[in-house]
Amino acid sequence: MTRRGDLYFLADCTVNIEPSAEDLAEIALCAAEMARRFNATPRVAMLSFSNFGSTPHPLTEKIRRAVELVHQADPALMIDGEMMADTAVTPGILEETYPFSKLKGSANVLVFSDLTSANTCYKLLARIGGAETIGPILMGMSKPVHVLQRGAEVEEIVNIASIAVVDAQETEVRGRTGLSGQNESAVQVQTELQLDPVHH
Repeated sequence: MTRRGDLYFLADCTVNIEPSAEDLAEIALCAAEMARRFNATPRVAMLSFSNFGSTPHPLTEKIRRAVELVHQADPALMIDGEMMADTAVTPGILEETYPFSKLKGSANVLVFSDLTSANTCYKLLARIGGAETIGPILMGMSKPVHVLQRGAEVEEIVNIASIAVVDAQETEVRGRTGLSGQNESAVQVQTELQLDPVHH
């Protein structure tokens, strides 16, 4: 999703209705990898209605558990939570109120606690928030498979088809050489979708 020249990755907006902590950790890792494919350095925020334990609840504890699992799987990944959406995208709030947070700067990968909140946010940003959406992009699939929403415009079809083509090419490269081809695919995805490079 792009808005005012900024690139954001929202997950999971399509598949997992009530993800577990383990599901959320996998979603975060996949979304971070997708950001890298678009040549963006992932800064991941795990979203909730609470900031770092301000509202004790099993749902917020699930988010914190997911963050722990991601730290174990990818210690170098910049990720933190649980946090509210405005906290995630407002560096001043993090710096002044939560200076201990591992997240520095505005998050560009936003992982929602469930499908209801993610899909609702995604739809509202597209319709009344002035955002340009690209997707949904399915992640973690063994084959280059994506979905088109009913009533998709020509540009949306072309964008998803372009991503599917790059996925297929990357899968073929991995199968042939055992290499990820990540740098090449990042450039190609941006080229195919005609996205401006993201500067950090």
